Amino acid sequence: MRRAILLTNLLLCAFCSSLPAAVPQGWFVAGSTPQQYAVATGASVTYAGKPSVALRSSTGNPTGFVTLMQSFLPDGYTGKRVRLSGFVKSSQVSGWAGLWMRIDAGYLMATFDNMQDRPVQGTMDWTRYSVVLDIPVGSTGVNFGILLDGTGTVWLSGVTFEVVGSDTPVTATITTPSAPVNLDFQQ
Repeated sequence: MRRAILLTNLLLCAFCSSLPAAVPQGWFVAGSTPQQYAVATGASVTYAGKPSVALRSSTGNPTGFVTLMQSFLPDGYTGKRVRLSGFVKSSQVSGWAGLWMRIDAGYLMATFDNMQDRPVQGTMDWTRYSVVLDIPVGSTGVNFGILLDGTGTVWLSGVTFEVVGSDTPVTATITTPSAPVNLDFQQ
């Protein structure tokens, strides 16, 4: 089943976007409207001498979002806490952008954070951002990337993915509960 979920994520790429040459090897483009965005890589915009990748709206009013992402099996990471970090720069982001990570468990999402509660907006210089999640035993997939929702440009450079200790707090904004909750609709 784990390989089926990974295959589904990879096939999603084929239906969402024709992979332009600018997509870095190992990454793919997805999202609700990736055709309304452009992806560019190169050394013209760098952070600490490292190349970056850019997501840029290619229409005046995009109606959805784009993500540049990776998916992989959690082997070697289950039962551990991981941190996705990167340096992000933005120009005239009208909606929001952010790093994101999702941990799947079968057909369910175990945990998720896309920085929507602490978005990258407007124009800012290079800033380090992180998303930290636990990868529970029984997880079937790890997915991560950067997203842009709205107009503008966002750059990503210096990406790291690492195991961290339990003293590093998780940033999860959504965690799938292990049992039913609030069945009587109490506030």
